[in-house]
Amino acid sequence: MPQIHTDVEIPPSDQELPLEKRLSENLKFFERVLGIGQSFDMVKREVTFGGHDMCLLYVNGFVKDDILDELLRNLSTLKREQLAIDTYDKLFKTYLPHIQVEKVDKTNKIVTSILSGQSCLLIDGYEAAFLIDARSYPGRSPSEPELERVVRGSRDGFVETMVQNCVLTRRRIRDPRLRMESMQIGARSKTDVCVAYLQDVADLSLVKEIKKRLQNIEVDGIPMSEKTVEEFIIQRNRFNPYPVVRYTERPDVAAIHLLEGHVLVYVDTSPSVMITPTTLFHHVQHAEEFRENPFVGMYVRWIRFAGILASMFLIPLWILFTLIHREWMPQQLEFLGPETVGAIPIILQFIFAEVGIDLMRMAAIHTPTPLATAMGLVAAVLIGDIAVKVGLFSPEVILYLAVSAVGTFATPSYELSMANKLSAMFFILAVGLFDWIGLVVAIGFWAILLLTTKSINRPYLWPLVPFNPKAFLDIVVRAPMRNKKTRPSIVHPQDRDRMPN
Repeated sequence: MPQIHTDVEIPPSDQELPLEKRLSENLKFFERVLGIGQSFDMVKREVTFGGHDMCLLYVNGFVKDDILDELLRNLSTLKREQLAIDTYDKLFKTYLPHIQVEKVDKTNKIVTSILSGQSCLLIDGYEAAFLIDARSYPGRSPSEPELERVVRGSRDGFVETMVQNCVLTRRRIRDPRLRMESMQIGARSKTDVCVAYLQDVADLSLVKEIKKRLQNIEVDGIPMSEKTVEEFIIQRNRFNPYPVVRYTERPDVAAIHLLEGHVLVYVDTSPSVMITPTTLFHHVQHAEEFRENPFVGMYVRWIRFAGILASMFLIPLWILFTLIHREWMPQQLEFLGPETVGAIPIILQFIFAEVGIDLMRMAAIHTPTPLATAMGLVAAVLIGDIAVKVGLFSPEVILYLAVSAVGTFATPSYELSMANKLSAMFFILAVGLFDWIGLVVAIGFWAILLLTTKSINRPYLWPLVPFNPKAFLDIVVRAPMRNKKTRPSIVHPQDRDRMPN
């Protein structure tokens, strides 16, 4: 049997070394590996129960004190004769009254489990130990996500604990075929990652591909959670700003995508769940549309579409028709156009103003809440008004920029809104430098970019390209749920029927 040598370098955490029989040798090893005595939160509690020396190892702050107190109180009542024969089995079956107790005999498993929040009970004379799952993760209570608010609907949202996020999802899908497979990523961080899917609905080849990409991640840690994972598993052009996965902090949104056949990725310490695969049109839908009457939901959707289009094309078209080719302007709209241009060229005014809006957004994020409103008034009202009065900016620049900004904020996906903003700035520069030809070429490049974008081998513009009339109509018109009898074909579901017999 291989021996645990405490006078050599700490072995890698994935090296499977067996436990020793002697408790003292095991403690020397774990003291060295876990830094017991150096790290204040690594706790070693040596005890004697029923004539047997034992030791409890855990991370302070990760465990539920009342559970461990109850276990220790129960063990303290044991007599020597009660543990004289089959000590290990008797402890496991009788004297450790907890629902989550696991036998373990490998050091790497023990080290990883302790650092994940579990407690380990070592026993002198035995080459095996017990892992007691009495974890209590620090975290906040479920609350409504700030970026995905609804007027009517549930107010709970994902939190930073993966186990709790999985429970919030299972509460909405009580199907025994819902699979949540976990793994650990990061040689040092050992971050828990979960892949969730419906076994008889999701494309199993897609599930296999995502799991393979996750398992091939070689990095020391993923402290940025889901975003780091995305950058590893999504193979794409780094200069493409458009998001190819969707994030949600709402359990109901996650559940509906599972039912459609998508595969979800949960990362511990993150309140956002990654939905794969997704298309451009997944990023323009919002839970609010499905919490309203279908006709009202369709109206809300069209207003949102109009806002998104305005955020991208309103300013370039205004520049083209009012400044460069005013002769193209219809007679009914001749009142449009700036009376005074301002000291700064119009193109630069829009670029500076766009950057200014992003600067205000970043300032609002870092400004304490009681001061955020005052900061917004100062930045938006005073600076904008003074810039117009002194002649730096044209009043219409402020007007159309405000309309464009509203459209940006109306975009449900924050990642998509930022990508659209960059595209809009590209259109502004193109029309300002190269006239209408520049705008046409810029839009052409933009269209080619979207056409060539893939989301885990799925076309990004589906159902527009390739064209699927029924699915495209479902995007344009918010149909009643009873009419949605099939799952979207983009995810290649095993079971396309959404209405069970």
